[in-house]
Amino acid sequence: MLPVDLRSDTLTTPTAAMRAAMAAAEVGDDVFGEDPTVRALEAKAAALAGQEAGLFVPSGTMGNQLAILSWCQRGDDVLVGEGAHAYLYESGAGAVLAGVQFTVVGRGGHFTPAEVRAAAHTTDAAGHIPPSTLLMVENTHNRGGGKVMGPAALAEVVAAARAAGLRVHIDGARLFNAACATGAPLAAFAGQADSVSLCLSKGLGAPVGSVLCGSAAFIRRAHRYRKMLGGGMRQAGILAAAGLHALAHHIPDLAADHARARALAEALAALPAVELDVASVQSNIVIFRVPGRAPADVCAALADQVRVLPFGPDAIRAVFHRDVDDDGLTRAIAAVTAVLGA
Repeated sequence: MLPVDLRSDTLTTPTAAMRAAMAAAEVGDDVFGEDPTVRALEAKAAALAGQEAGLFVPSGTMGNQLAILSWCQRGDDVLVGEGAHAYLYESGAGAVLAGVQFTVVGRGGHFTPAEVRAAAHTTDAAGHIPPSTLLMVENTHNRGGGKVMGPAALAEVVAAARAAGLRVHIDGARLFNAACATGAPLAAFAGQADSVSLCLSKGLGAPVGSVLCGSAAFIRRAHRYRKMLGGGMRQAGILAAAGLHALAHHIPDLAADHARARALAEALAALPAVELDVASVQSNIVIFRVPGRAPADVCAALADQVRVLPFGPDAIRAVFHRDVDDDGLTRAIAAVTAVLGA
């Protein structure tokens, strides 16, 4: 029996129904704007986000980088939360491609309006100081353990950013999880921002892609940068059909991922060797610590039964997704109890 794989929610594979939708997709040349399935996906995602238009891109990283390129000039300052994906996990693209620098705001991934106001820079008359032009909000926040910034808290942060003259981009790689966790519609989050990148290939289970959403003028700018970065796709409707299927059928399933994550967290918290605050598990990500044991050693000890990842120098991450069912949860709890409860 294969191990229960909790390394990431990117591990999901297309269902039979999704594969059938992909096989039946009507396609055209999307570089010419002639792929009807891509256009349908872009329109659907934009409507869910409460935005005017959308742009299908191969990855969330490209979506984030297109936002930086579209909102910023070279030498600008971008505000991000501690451990933000755009700062840590996009291979330095912000510096290399857009020529921006990053200022880290707050602790644990999210931040307060006061912290945004304190971090925002305006240049002086001599031009010494790089001006802050963009605030990026990652929601849910990966390194924060799937931390959710609810619509009300987000509204306060957005208001502070607006007052400081900043645009706001949401890295919504797991924004559907944030909506699920709060019960609020996606637009309650995404509609507040100037732009948002929505991932289709994590909890929703599509094999490829994100949709970048914003105003029509913003999407026109981003479209040019997508071409510049090599993201122009031809008969991409085959991929877009998977995204459309996911949006139509898979969003409600995120609640089960969250419930299973909480169940594993409760089992781990009951083990004396484990440090974990169950209240910190707000979505589908569980981060825990085993004091006195290296994370890599713990992961290796579990690997025959459950696969998890070292997450920094002292933590371990487990992520639930649609390919892990209740039986997988039961097996994962048995494995961690056997290895860490001894």
